[in-house]
Amino acid sequence: SNGPIINYKMALLKKKYLLLVSIVASLQAVECYKRNNVGIKSQLFLGSCIVGGAYCVNACIKIISTGDQCTVERLGKYHRKMDPGINFMIPFLETISFRDTLREQVLDVPPQECFTLDNAPISADAIVYMRIVDMKDACYKVANVKNAVLNLCLTNVREEIGRLTLEESFSSRGTLNRALVTKLNRICRDWGVEITRIEIQHLEPSPEILRSMELQMSAERKKRAAILQSEGEKMKLINEAEGRAGALLADAEARRQSIVLASKAEAERQEIEAEGIKLAIEKVAKAISLNGQINQNDVKDALQLLTFVRYMETQGKFATSEGTKVLMFPTKDSLPLTYEGLNSLMEN
Repeated sequence: SNGPIINYKMALLKKKYLLLVSIVASLQAVECYKRNNVGIKSQLFLGSCIVGGAYCVNACIKIISTGDQCTVERLGKYHRKMDPGINFMIPFLETISFRDTLREQVLDVPPQECFTLDNAPISADAIVYMRIVDMKDACYKVANVKNAVLNLCLTNVREEIGRLTLEESFSSRGTLNRALVTKLNRICRDWGVEITRIEIQHLEPSPEILRSMELQMSAERKKRAAILQSEGEKMKLINEAEGRAGALLADAEARRQSIVLASKAEAERQEIEAEGIKLAIEKVAKAISLNGQINQNDVKDALQLLTFVRYMETQGKFATSEGTKVLMFPTKDSLPLTYEGLNSLMEN
């Protein structure tokens, strides 16, 4: 923003230098004429002509730096713009009314106190990047374009921060910057100014708000730690319960498998034993048959004989065991073998 001012001061220094050079030249000319015995009136006239000529040349020729532009008024009314390079003016009729740069400029918005949506005091400052796109509008549609942009930014920063809560103001700087650029461009276009971007630099709450925020953050950290600890305990209990349930399921499955295997083994044992009994009955029935042909009575007699043998084996095992024993001897009523059948077996 200081570039145009420096250029303007340099132009003034050039004018003063040219004026001084013309005065010195006129004085030297006067001294030269004095030596040659020229009349005083002729000397003054010649010096005035030299000074006036130098001043007219200086007033007619204007040099504009690259990136700058000027507005020219003729008899107090806007006439034209001066672009970079050598430009010519009519002395006493035309004057430069406004001179500035077309390059992007930076305005520093001073800190100001704002209030958020939840009435929290906060200090905010910003940087505005602007560029003059129409020198005529910047000169004639607003008195001081930079001061106008600066004050406009101040009011809009307060307004936009007032629409956000304290937490949103810290997390929504990008949204805040874009909203400020949109609102300022809506107004500054009529002034021949374009706002390229706005950056919020600092958002500083009051000391009381900072202390309360620190307490809130500390409480939030403790809350998160307690939640994480409870979640850990919960997962621990869940894992232990799942482990116990898995162990019970595995144990039940093992017992089921053992019962199934035991049942299958018992079934196979009984099947083999039944097959053996069947073969024994067939052998005994064949042995006691008269003609080698097995009939129903032979099978019945063989079954009774094998039952008696099994009964006697059981009684023998019972008699050899320790402890008090009561031996039950079969009779015709308790043993499923008829007396007449036994006699017939013994006779055969």
